[in-house]
Amino acid sequence: MDFMKLYNEWLESATEDADLIAELESIKGNEDEIYDRFYKALTFGTAGLRGVIGAGTNRMNIYVVRQATQGLANYIIQKYGKGSVAISHDSRIKADLFMIEAARVLAGNGIKVYVTSELQPTPVLSYLVRYFKCQAGIMVTASHNPAKYNGYKAYGEDGCQMTDVAAGIVYDEISKLDMFKDVKIADLDEAVKSGLIEYVSEDVYDSYLEKVMEQQVNPGICKGAGLKVVYTPLNGTGNKLVRKVLKKIGVEEITVVPEQELPDGNFTTCPYPNPEIKEALQKGIELCEKVQPDLLLATDPDADRVGIAVKDYDGSYRLISGNENGIMLTDYILSSRKANGTLPEKPVLVKTIVTTKLINKLCEKYGCELKNVLTGFKYIGEVILNLEKKGEENRYVFGFEESYGYLAGSYVRDKDAVVASMLVCEMAAFYKKQGKSLAQVIDSLYEEYGYYLNHTSAFEFEGAAGMEKMNNIMAEIRENIPTEIDDKKVVKVSDYLLKYELDTVTGEKTAIDLPTSNVISFGLEGDNGVIIRPSGTEPKIKAYITAVGKDFNDAESIKDSLVEASKKLLGIE
Repeated sequence: MDFMKLYNEWLESATEDADLIAELESIKGNEDEIYDRFYKALTFGTAGLRGVIGAGTNRMNIYVVRQATQGLANYIIQKYGKGSVAISHDSRIKADLFMIEAARVLAGNGIKVYVTSELQPTPVLSYLVRYFKCQAGIMVTASHNPAKYNGYKAYGEDGCQMTDVAAGIVYDEISKLDMFKDVKIADLDEAVKSGLIEYVSEDVYDSYLEKVMEQQVNPGICKGAGLKVVYTPLNGTGNKLVRKVLKKIGVEEITVVPEQELPDGNFTTCPYPNPEIKEALQKGIELCEKVQPDLLLATDPDADRVGIAVKDYDGSYRLISGNENGIMLTDYILSSRKANGTLPEKPVLVKTIVTTKLINKLCEKYGCELKNVLTGFKYIGEVILNLEKKGEENRYVFGFEESYGYLAGSYVRDKDAVVASMLVCEMAAFYKKQGKSLAQVIDSLYEEYGYYLNHTSAFEFEGAAGMEKMNNIMAEIRENIPTEIDDKKVVKVSDYLLKYELDTVTGEKTAIDLPTSNVISFGLEGDNGVIIRPSGTEPKIKAYITAVGKDFNDAESIKDSLVEASKKLLGIE
């Protein structure tokens, strides 16, 4: 790819956006800056697009969005004739603009578009696809990335993120297009007037909330519980719907973090608006010290994930990991539904391969079928779809991933922080009425099942050389499979790219019946483990650690040691 030629083409053609032209003019003569913007095109994959906002083929801008949407339109027309698409956006910079530009392209191709009149959570977009029986959906979001990023998640007709096969076809279509010459664009006002673009009415969001409310496990439990909650939407999309559903279930005392209440794509008080990161919850924790609630809830900008902190024994606030919240919710849902007689026959629970193995023990206790899937909530959605095809979707009880994504019910096919926030509050009220805090609940589960501590380390590889470096690290590990990690024997190797599982004790090798993914898992003696996985959406390699100890301190010590060992495995000092 001739990056200087592309740069000059953009100077001539990207004239609709003055900001882009100003950026291009400002880097004249700076080959490194030009190269970084044009050395490749943002790849359209199962997560859609994601990149830094700015000028160039390797950035998020109206031209990249239009080109991707034309490719999607070609796919829809080839497969369905015409069809319809739902589009929404979060609070990211230019997110509303990108939504409208995508809608104009679809309308220009004669495809009906349902757009939201204001920002909405990602799970609402999944719901809209299903509600309107669309052939695809687009959510303009970069989830929890820093403020300089934006993105574009593509959804299939089932409301799940697009499959590998469909994304591959769309990518092929995109690759054929000249983004300045081959894109059809409708006039917005004319498209709205003709009905090709339609704004979603308020009653549709009400019907979504009704579906969320149907997932209550113990309806009415929050009324009279005196539950106090501090909530932060992290300047994103959760503010209205989360507060509305909490009010509906009887949570009266909700204090919102004022600096993070309103939409703000600059995320000035939380540069990394990710509930996995302690700093993102700092303003919420500070407010908790004043308000003294039972619970802090934090939804990420597109409100598909929720993080929590709970009051600890000494009155301070303890961050609960995504795994710990999932463990508590699983136990609460299964035990309550069993007691209430609402647990289905042959219940199904779903988790990702990097999510805590402690769930295995809960499933054994309650007679649940546990399905392990690849990282990415679309794979959990796929399990629900397969059950639905057999008329058994009611068997699905709960699904979650360690990165704070949860879903009860089958009304959407993506993780949903609105329903998760509701269930967390319901769970907290349930135990509060028994005189228990959530800190006591998680500790009692550890006491009963074992101290399974999970930790995720993320290592960044920015810029043009980052991807190559990540690929080299993964290749090196595959070529030199360790026999020990941190003096613990490797008893099982699972390579999801080469699709084999090796029992190193017996030497038995079996095939992995899951889609291909660039993940290597090392099962260690004592049920400990290390999983290595490059992120699909960020320039990072992640190491997922499982440490199992006699007590908390023992598990913590093993975890710390495995974190250091995983750095050595990755060649990181």
